[in-house]
Amino acid sequence: MKFTRMRTARATGAALAAVPLALGGLASQSHAQGASPSPSGTFGPGCSSLSQKADTARDKVVEAAAAYPELSQLVAATVRARLSSALDGKSGITVFAPDNQAFKKVSASQLAALLKNEGQLKKVLGYHVVGQRITPDQLSKGSFTTVEGGKLTTSGSGTHFKVNGKANIVCGNVKAANATIYVIDAVLKPPS
Repeated sequence: MKFTRMRTARATGAALAAVPLALGGLASQSHAQGASPSPSGTFGPGCSSLSQKADTARDKVVEAAAAYPELSQLVAATVRARLSSALDGKSGITVFAPDNQAFKKVSASQLAALLKNEGQLKKVLGYHVVGQRITPDQLSKGSFTTVEGGKLTTSGSGTHFKVNGKANIVCGNVKAANATIYVIDAVLKPPS
């Protein structure tokens, strides 16, 4: 009887220890109550489906994004636009990072044309970056100037937010050494 209780206690302890590891070590930061994530940690309906590296808080933003296979298209576009050094060199920024599904929503011909035009690609990618760290508390009715020079807005509440009224934040408040990352499900178009 004592052996069974001890084995059950070990198994329960191991299972409880595995949960934060399965969530990329971010669960311990969120101080989650029940099933609802806290706005101070990562949040959003897509966080559980992201293949997360244990901790990106020490990585510069491009390396942090590269740790997530779901952001591979964005990382490739950033490298193609020669923006890696510029983004990694900035401090205290926010990146609204389109996931691979967002890039699939762009037609193949539009995406090919964008990738061939380095100037336009820089403009589009720059529109996804804000020159300050944005906290989840600022998302409910936010208006921010991007490094590209345009304005973008955020709206929503709880753990459900939109950018420019169309892109959903699928996983937010992911930390990098010099940035906060909000993964979104659409590629944003800068104002003309």
